[in-house]
Amino acid sequence: MFGKLSRYRRVPDIAVADARGRVVAAKDFRPLPEVTGTFTHTVDSGDRLDQLAFTYYGQPLQYWHVCDANPEFLSPLSLLAKDPVVTVRFPVSAPGTPPWAALLAALAKKVGVESAAVSDDDAAVIVAYNRTRLPHLADLLDVIRAAGFTAGLPAESGQLGRPITIPPAVS
Repeated sequence: MFGKLSRYRRVPDIAVADARGRVVAAKDFRPLPEVTGTFTHTVDSGDRLDQLAFTYYGQPLQYWHVCDANPEFLSPLSLLAKDPVVTVRFPVSAPGTPPWAALLAALAKKVGVESAAVSDDDAAVIVAYNRTRLPHLADLLDVIRAAGFTAGLPAESGQLGRPITIPPAVS
């Protein structure tokens, strides 16, 4: 049973066989609604989905309208730049021929690093890491420096300061 504010309330029930062969009731697929007449909100570090929903709709439980209008984000956390996996670009330089293979191997061994790659112009290394497992960027800088590179200030490629779509209130 879904409450009157639930996005699943109007989704039809279907009969589905479970792993044991029993037929159980379930909800059918809920396609994302077409969003028209939208405006945007610039993401700030203190934003929360329930607060945005209250600000724009007067109802904090309507946050899912904002999620539906921004399908390019895989989770509500990434929508507000609070996803645990972040991508950071470190500008780097090294004397002579840069030891890229050694750097990428060292980063791959670091707990919390999801992936590491050299930028197209060979002037930076791009690292995706899990900030719950690797909370300090200084740890990544230490690995980069130990591989023989000089690293500049890192730039996070997150959602902060970028617009998200706020759909009109649904009546």
